[in-house]
Amino acid sequence: MDLATLTELLSATLRIATPLMFAALGGLLSERAGTFAVGIEGMMLAGAFGGALAALATGSTAMGLLVSLLAGTALALVVAIATTRFRADQMVTGLAVNILSLGLTSFLLRGLFGGRTPVIRLPTLPAWPVPLLSEIPLLGPVLFRQPLLVYAGFLMVIPVAVFLGKTRTGLMLRAVGENPEAAFAVGTNPQTVRILAILAGGAFAGLGGAVLSLQEVGTFTDGMTNGRGFIALAAIIVGRWNPFGAMAGCLLFGAVAALESRIQGWGLPVSSYVVQMVPYLVALALLAGIGRSARMPGAIGVPFVRH
Repeated sequence: MDLATLTELLSATLRIATPLMFAALGGLLSERAGTFAVGIEGMMLAGAFGGALAALATGSTAMGLLVSLLAGTALALVVAIATTRFRADQMVTGLAVNILSLGLTSFLLRGLFGGRTPVIRLPTLPAWPVPLLSEIPLLGPVLFRQPLLVYAGFLMVIPVAVFLGKTRTGLMLRAVGENPEAAFAVGTNPQTVRILAILAGGAFAGLGGAVLSLQEVGTFTDGMTNGRGFIALAAIIVGRWNPFGAMAGCLLFGAVAALESRIQGWGLPVSSYVVQMVPYLVALALLAGIGRSARMPGAIGVPFVRH
């Protein structure tokens, strides 16, 4: 493998991992507060659709990002109300939200643009080279010649890690995820904390969807998240609910996906369907190995009931 090919492969790894990063950080906040983030796939899809629609209508990528964030948050609000107010099963609620998002975005796409396969065309976000640093051999093109959302996705790991590990509010969120009764006893309202964590998770997931529609492909198609939300969940588990661990998991899946697309381009005598399964097979293998010994938050999936 020559230097140009290696550079291209590593750059693609970061770009592919970016939407996973946003979704994983959002899911991490939700799950550390005690709510399964199964609906993250649907929130990503809503964000991708909302961002594409807003960018097309206004001609503004910034407006597209804002609407992506709001679309993911709106769907997260459904999860928050169902799981905290009505104590609905978190798994079932998450799956219902995913199905709702898939159907609703397809319906709205055809209702707004007509035809059996409507097509939206958007300009994608260009690379934003960092002066001087982008000229460093190998590392420059890989780390410092990327679109802005790639930088944002990976830099967000730091404030999320600091928030969860060093701030009073973050410690309170973690306490709710481990033992909501104890957190309530010291004056914290677990339901409020969980609602805010779910909404923050939806906002992050919406931005993850925006990376797909506004940065990667410049369009919206039915089910375009294609299971990325579930891959992000796998990254959370493999990373043991730690932001930097989740980032490592996203990068691993990104590297596998980048390699998968190159294998198809090399024309090897392997079915494309088999090659496309590789990232998901890796996810299953990691979950069966590393994920099996991971300890999830103590009260995740358990609704809080005030006695």
